[in-house]
Amino acid sequence: MKKLVEIKDVCKIYNPGENEVRALNHVSLTIGEGEFVAIIGQSGSGKSTLMNMLGCLDTPTSGKYFLHGQDVSHMTDDEQSDVRNREIGFIFQGFNLIPSLTALENVELPLIYRGVGKKERDRLARAALKSVGLAKRMTHKPNEMSGGQQQRVAIARAIAQAPPILLADEPTGNLDTASTKEIITIIKRLYHEGRTVIIITHDPGIAAQAKRIITISDGMIKSDIINPEYKDEI
Repeated sequence: MKKLVEIKDVCKIYNPGENEVRALNHVSLTIGEGEFVAIIGQSGSGKSTLMNMLGCLDTPTSGKYFLHGQDVSHMTDDEQSDVRNREIGFIFQGFNLIPSLTALENVELPLIYRGVGKKERDRLARAALKSVGLAKRMTHKPNEMSGGQQQRVAIARAIAQAPPILLADEPTGNLDTASTKEIITIIKRLYHEGRTVIIITHDPGIAAQAKRIITISDGMIKSDIINPEYKDEI
């Protein structure tokens, strides 16, 4: 399996000195292309800091982070932004949709920032919304949709330009049981289609859906296992 993510001895320290906080403490981790990984930890465990590192939203205090073989550890904000746009599709707990835009317009928005032409933007956005079962909701705005439908718009936005990594931060945290099941089914299907999926969660039930489970606590990886109960089905 080809390496996609490689983190080497990474530390993230806030307030260096007497009152320093080690959010990440000498973390090393490799994720291969096409893996389905859950990173689980309680509040304050370091999982959000690790997600920010994986998503090129932050840089380590020390250590190295290679993404597709490229050292992204100490890039400038603009360089990290370019990498994020090219490599990573984000799904957040809070959906992060723009209320005044339709589903189609929300999915198109990041494509505008990436310089995709109008006709191609429209094609990609429509295809992404169809793939998450929202063919008939493209002209609806967020307040006209359920939480589950809004999260499906967010997934469509994340996958529209087929980034190799799907990074989901508590993707079902604001959803009821039925919507949670729908979203996990979609995420599993995207994994089966060949994407690398990384879910950040505090919920053991969500983590149990993944093929590999990494547990983080006190800024350190405590366990990294292949899920013995994983069911390779949608």
